[in-house]
Amino acid sequence: MAQYARGAAAVAVIRLRNPPVNALSLTVLQALEDGLKKADADPSVKAVMICGENGKFSAGADIQGFSSPKRQGIGLGPLVSLIERSEKPVVAAIEGIALGGGLEVALGCHYRIAHVQARMGLPEVTIGLLPGAEGTQRLPRLIGVPAALDLITTGRHIPATEALKLGLVDEVVEENTVEAGIRLANKLIGQPLGPRRLSLKPVPKLPNMEAFLSEALMKVKKQAQGCLAPELCFQAVKAATEKPFADGVRKERELFNILLTSGQAQALQYAFFAERAVQRWTTPTGASWKSASPQPIRRVAVIGLGTMGRGIVTSLVKANIPVVALEQDMEYLNTGRKAVMLLLEREAMKMGQDAQSLDFHNPARLQFTVDFDGLRDVDLVIEAVFENMALKKEIFKKLSGICKPGAFLCTNTSALNIDEIASATSHPQQVIGTHFFSPAHVMRLLEIIYGRHTSPAAIATAMQLAKAMKKVGVVVGNCFGFAVFLLEEGSKPEDIGPFRMSDLAGLDVGWRSRKGQGLTGASLPPGTPARQRHGRRYSPLPDLLCEKGRFGQKTGKGWYQYEKAGGRTARPDPWLHSFLSEYRDTHQIKTRFVDQEEILERCLFSLINEGFNILAEGIASGPEHLDVIYINGYGWPKHKGGPMFYASTVGLPRILAKLQKYSEAHPDVPELRPSAFLKKLVAAGSPPLKEWMSCPGSQSSKL
Repeated sequence: MAQYARGAAAVAVIRLRNPPVNALSLTVLQALEDGLKKADADPSVKAVMICGENGKFSAGADIQGFSSPKRQGIGLGPLVSLIERSEKPVVAAIEGIALGGGLEVALGCHYRIAHVQARMGLPEVTIGLLPGAEGTQRLPRLIGVPAALDLITTGRHIPATEALKLGLVDEVVEENTVEAGIRLANKLIGQPLGPRRLSLKPVPKLPNMEAFLSEALMKVKKQAQGCLAPELCFQAVKAATEKPFADGVRKERELFNILLTSGQAQALQYAFFAERAVQRWTTPTGASWKSASPQPIRRVAVIGLGTMGRGIVTSLVKANIPVVALEQDMEYLNTGRKAVMLLLEREAMKMGQDAQSLDFHNPARLQFTVDFDGLRDVDLVIEAVFENMALKKEIFKKLSGICKPGAFLCTNTSALNIDEIASATSHPQQVIGTHFFSPAHVMRLLEIIYGRHTSPAAIATAMQLAKAMKKVGVVVGNCFGFAVFLLEEGSKPEDIGPFRMSDLAGLDVGWRSRKGQGLTGASLPPGTPARQRHGRRYSPLPDLLCEKGRFGQKTGKGWYQYEKAGGRTARPDPWLHSFLSEYRDTHQIKTRFVDQEEILERCLFSLINEGFNILAEGIASGPEHLDVIYINGYGWPKHKGGPMFYASTVGLPRILAKLQKYSEAHPDVPELRPSAFLKKLVAAGSPPLKEWMSCPGSQSSKL
C-alpha cells in the first residue's frame, strides 16, 4: 500500500509500502491514487512528496501481475498522468532503486531528488516488454532521444551521479533523502509547474534526427539478435519524436500489447523466475538453501593460469575478492600474469569511472606465486588445471596438507568424478566441483557439482561465491550434445549451432578428457572400430582435428577458421569441408542433404530427451535448472526460454513422435531413444511444465 502522512509544515508525504522492493501492486496503486486525491482536496497541503519505505523507492510493477488477468483499478499510466496534472508540486525522493514503473512514477513527478547511492533504470526490455506507463514518451522529453534510447533498449541501471548528468534527476544528496525532499517541496510552493510537466515539453531536436534514428535502429537490431523487445522499444521512442504526447502514448500501449502476447515475453519471464528458482537447492540428506549457511570468503586461490584460470582470476578481482594465483613454474606464471593483466585492463576500460575500485596492481588484491605455501591462509581454492585425474589428485593431496582445515577445495572439472578427486584429501566434505564456462569472465553460468561427502556449507558457500561474482550458480550434473554425428552425415559446422561454442571453449579440453577415459589416443585398444566405443556410436572427428593442432579460437582454426590465433571472427573453412568429404569417403558414409528442420530437431530433441532422463534420475531438481544452464552456459537465446521450456511450447507428443522416428533411423544413437519419463508425461496428458516433477515417474531430487 501507500501510506499518506503530513510532513513538515505544508508537505504531504506519500510512502510506497510493499516489502521487500515496494513493487507497484494494484493495492499500492490504489493507495497512491487515494493519497494524491486526499492531498489535492486538503487546502492546508501545499506540496506532495513521494518516497518508498525501507530505503527503496520502487522496483516497479509486479511481474507476476503481467500474466494475471486485469482486475479493477487504475492503471499505472493514468496514475502517472494524475501525478503530473497535480496543481501542487510533487517531488520524488529516490533512495535505493527506482526501476521500471517505479522510475515512471518519478517521471510523473515535477522534481526528482536522489540519494547518491540510488540506481535507476527501465529494465522492461530484459523481460521482453517495454516501459508501458508512458515512460517511452516522457523520458526522451526529459533527457533527449539518444540517452533515452540507450536506457530503454538496453534496460541498464544507472547510478544517481550519471542520472544527474543526464538531467534525469534535479539533485543528488548524500544525507537523508526524505528530509531533503521535504525541504525541496517547501521551496517549490507557489512556483509555476507548467515547464515541469514532461508531457507538455517538446522532445529536444537533433540536427540530424532522421539519420541518427536509422543508424540507431541498425545498432539495436544487431544487438537484439532476434529478440523483439529492443526493436519495439525503439519504435515507441521514435513515436515520441513524431507524434503529439497522447498519440505517442497510444502507440506505446499498442506496442506493449504486441510484446505482452508474444511468446518471447513469456519465455523471458520464465527465464527470470527460473534464475530465482535455481537458488533453492536441496540434497537427499535433507540439507537445503534454507538451513545451510555459507562461510565468509575473504581470500581465494586459483591454481592454473590457462584460459580458464585467467578468466576466473579476472572474475574474482571484479568481485572485489582478494586472489592468489598459482602456477607450476616462473615461465607459466609470467605468461599467465601478462594475460590476466591484459584482461583486467580491458575490463577496466569497459567500466570507465568505476575502474579504480579494481585496484589490481595492489598485491593485497592480486598476488602471483609458484609457491603452495602462499595458500596457507586462503578460505577457498579453485583448481583450474587441465582435465587429468592423476594431476588433480596430486594437487588436492598437496592442498589437503597445506590449506587450513576449513578451506573449501573446488575443482573446475566438467567430466571427472568429484568423489575420486576428494578421496585424495583428508577433508572430502570440503571438496566441491565449480564448473566455470569459458571465457569465465564473460559467461554467467557456474555449475556447482557435489560429491557424496560434500557438506551443505560447501554448497552454500559455492552458491554465495557465484552470487558475489555476479554469476548464476546451479547445483546440477552434466549433459552432452551429439551434433557431431550430423557432420558425418553431410552437414557443415556453420549449419549447426554448437560448433561456435566448441571453438570458443577449446576442442583440446574434451580431447584431454577423452584420452583420460581411454576413448582415444595411446591407451585405445588396437582393433577398436573407428566409429564405435562400447557398442555405441562414436565420432572421432574432434580427435582428428585436435591431432592436427586445430583447438578452436586459441589456435586460429577449429571447426571454423579465424583471422588469427585468438581471433573472434568465425569464417567457414574450405579445408574443413574437404576434410569432412574425405572422412565420409574413408568410412563409406553415404552423404545426404540434411535439412534445417532435421538438424534442429535432432540436436534439440536429443538434448530435450537427455533433459527428461536427468529429471527422472533426480540429477537436477526441475526443468528450470536445465534451462538456466543452457541460457547461461551454452548460448541458448534467453528469449526462447531454454530447451525444456521450448519442449513445453512445441508439445510433448510431437517431441516423442519425432524422437521415435529418428531413433528407428539411428538405433546406435541411444540419445535418440525416447526417455521413459517423457513417455509417462505424454501418457498423463502432457501436463504444464511446472507440474512435470509432481507427475509419477519423476524421482524426488537427488541433489
